[in-house]
Amino acid sequence: MAGKIAFQGDLGAYSHEACVAARPDHDPLPCATFEDVIAAVKSGEAELAMLPVENSTYGRVADIHRLLPESGLHILDEAFVRVRIALMSVPGRKLEDITDVRAHLVLLPQSAGFLRAHGIKAHAAADSAGAAADLAAHQAPGEGVLASALAAEIHGLEVLAQDIEDHGHNTTRFLIMGRDIDLSRRGEGKMMTTFVFEVRNIPAALYKAMGGFATNGVNMTKLESYMIDGNFTATRFYSDVEGHPEDPGLKLALEELGYFTTNLDILGVYPADPRRDG
Repeated sequence: MAGKIAFQGDLGAYSHEACVAARPDHDPLPCATFEDVIAAVKSGEAELAMLPVENSTYGRVADIHRLLPESGLHILDEAFVRVRIALMSVPGRKLEDITDVRAHLVLLPQSAGFLRAHGIKAHAAADSAGAAADLAAHQAPGEGVLASALAAEIHGLEVLAQDIEDHGHNTTRFLIMGRDIDLSRRGEGKMMTTFVFEVRNIPAALYKAMGGFATNGVNMTKLESYMIDGNFTATRFYSDVEGHPEDPGLKLALEELGYFTTNLDILGVYPADPRRDG
């Protein structure tokens, strides 16, 4: 193993699945909270962090944009992972034996059509992988769990139905983060740059700050604002753009941005995941 990669959740969580897919040479380290994930990397207990930032169905992951700028970590890569939902139960049971399922609240509406068609009642759980571990331990009659196939493998459960989500496009974007920034160009495809900034308190500051990206032909794929420390007058912006900071267009755009900001911090420069444009 090349080291450990920390993620939030139990073994078998979708974040664990992302770790296995993106960094199979690293040993996964489960953590209780996102803060614990960051702390594990900063302390040296883990080399990398796997953090979800947004989902194609549910939008951005709460608190992540607040945590990233203060984490002291840098983005090294991104990974897009399809959320594939499996219905599982203890070995020997059949699908027709299942009357109830437990899963994290976000998975239940995604598989509502399947559950309704099979007359299965849905119950919210704090964590899908944790629900799988509980079912393996207590083997409640008639109960199943919705989680990743990896959770079934880890906890000794049997997959009774796979890919039961109502829509096949649900994807989570993860950021792979480490202690040191990597500004090198990597891979054959395009690069991405992520940064945060605070605009100066002058009229039309944000409009002027964004103008440099338009005039220099830089594609901005994300721009989100959020308050700092609950202060309505202090706003920070989080942005993803296509390109490397040394590309002529992006270099000029960032220089122009600097005239209208009080703080500008690059969080990472990394190859675009091939599935980004899919």
